[in-house]
Amino acid sequence: MKKEELDYVLVPLGLAVMAGYHAWLLHRVRRRPATTVIGVNAINRRIWVRHVMEEPSGKHAVLAVQTIRNNIMASTLLASTAITLSSLIAVLMSSGSGGGGSSTSTATAASDGLLPGAPLVVGATGAPALSAKFFAILVCFLVAFLLNVQSIRYYSHASVLINVPPPPPPGASDGRRRRAGAVGYATDVLNRGSYFWSLGARAFYFSCPVFLWLFGPIPMLVACVAMVCALYFLDVCKDWEEEEEQGGDDGECGGDERAAGHGKNADQQV
Repeated sequence: MKKEELDYVLVPLGLAVMAGYHAWLLHRVRRRPATTVIGVNAINRRIWVRHVMEEPSGKHAVLAVQTIRNNIMASTLLASTAITLSSLIAVLMSSGSGGGGSSTSTATAASDGLLPGAPLVVGATGAPALSAKFFAILVCFLVAFLLNVQSIRYYSHASVLINVPPPPPPGASDGRRRRAGAVGYATDVLNRGSYFWSLGARAFYFSCPVFLWLFGPIPMLVACVAMVCALYFLDVCKDWEEEEEQGGDDGECGGDERAAGHGKNADQQV
């Protein structure tokens, strides 16, 4: 097998490893949310929103707005970083395809395989391959920017919805139904903002193996496998696993209802 053909084998293999892991993670989040960090955080956010919105005195309103503002700042930082890196990569790509002397020599060196001169660099090293690698990095940062912008959008909506005054006292079933609908909608908006933030962070994670692709497909494949191993320990939650097994595999809604019940009992005891 030629060195140039390694990209056609190892790069799709690395992408398949990343895609397979995230497909498994999505299935686990949907089926057993209390055994993943994403599911546990979603359950706790549901309890937190209900606790804030059902507080009659509204003393937690300022704390809720400050908490969501911190999340907006984190998303803004990631979005700003992503669009800045995207602009830099776009400038590098445009200058590399320009007609200047230095850029022409750079493109010629890349096409001749002189830039990646390290002995460990194997795979395609021509100008088209280099452009494809830079374009892949650019796509990662642009996707991260768009996802974080959506996260800011949902967090901004949640900062208003979480301060909606509660309906009249739950003397009638209509009042209870409206209150439950308001709490559920605010929780969904807040969770969507968190999901988009997590996806934006994973786009940053994914840019690391793609960046190592500049040095060849072998470092890219090794980085994908190492990234999957690291993400497994970051995504799987062992603390709630026994409670999930004892309560049965009821899915995401069942886990949320059990956690919400525990939260209500704790509030009543306090």
